[in-house]
Amino acid sequence: MFYTLPVFSQESDRPPDNFVEDVTNAGTSAAAFLRIGVGSRAQSMGNAASTFSSDATAMYWNPASIALLEGDVSIVFDHTDWLINTSLDYVGMVFQIPGVGSLGFSVLSFQAIDKQPVRTILEPEGTGEFYSASDLAIGVTYSALLTARFSAGVTGKYIRQALWNESASTMAFDLGIIYHTRLEGLNLAASISNFGGNLELEGRDLKRPFDEDEGNFSNDQLNVSLDTDQFTLPLTFRFGLGYVKQLGSIHRITMAVDLLNPSDNSESVNVGAEYTFWNTFSIRSGFVALFEKDRTGGSTFGVGVSRKLLGGIGFSSAYSYADWGILNSTHRVTISINR
Repeated sequence: MFYTLPVFSQESDRPPDNFVEDVTNAGTSAAAFLRIGVGSRAQSMGNAASTFSSDATAMYWNPASIALLEGDVSIVFDHTDWLINTSLDYVGMVFQIPGVGSLGFSVLSFQAIDKQPVRTILEPEGTGEFYSASDLAIGVTYSALLTARFSAGVTGKYIRQALWNESASTMAFDLGIIYHTRLEGLNLAASISNFGGNLELEGRDLKRPFDEDEGNFSNDQLNVSLDTDQFTLPLTFRFGLGYVKQLGSIHRITMAVDLLNPSDNSESVNVGAEYTFWNTFSIRSGFVALFEKDRTGGSTFGVGVSRKLLGGIGFSSAYSYADWGILNSTHRVTISINR
């Protein structure tokens, strides 16, 4: 008598049930604060700002743009109430040097956690110590007009991230160009941001006592240092188009589009528009990260006022609002002075 037994086979090339192919690089880089952006005008126009040259915030978006600033000196102060009770502050200064070009200095500071108590299982009310988490970027920018229609610029910057007793730092560069086409009001721009080294945490809390041979009771007070992984910076390539149309002596319309290719996310498009009345009052609106996979950001809008004061000093202030969906919204205020 013969018996027939069932035979089961498994396809070796079948992926597991939790296997996903369509993923992005979101969240794979360090120093994410470098991608937040600065300037109320830029944020209210959907961060489509690579062709802008209105004040010292232009250094962030495209270092080539400060060669186009009006006046000899531009100073800007920018504050952002960011997500989850964090804040971003930016200070920038640009000086025009005749026959040389434009020289700029900037400081970008992100405050995530400030003096929070250290709690443990044994001491849930706190150990008496406090910890903070913050990020910092300090930059120096040089830009010049190479021809009547073409400008180029470069920024060298020092980047530092700190978490309690640990910190990581590196150097990076931004490169940018702007071309004024023969079609009046149409500008083309391209920039590369955060091209530099990796960040790796170091600090006293990464030191641990180590005993290589516990069985023979050797010296267990010898310290070793733990090495953390190295993380790349959020390298971003931008290509922008900007168009400015003056309608008589009172009205002006500005439109901008930026195409982004970041190393830590999918490609996206930022768009924005601005209407200015009598070179004084501006209304702005835009959309952030169109076509980005799993997009969170959405619509933006803002207003701005610009006036000439005594002595030819230009003063402008701006406010912007950005909708971040389930993450709520962010608010930004910018004050700039030009002379």
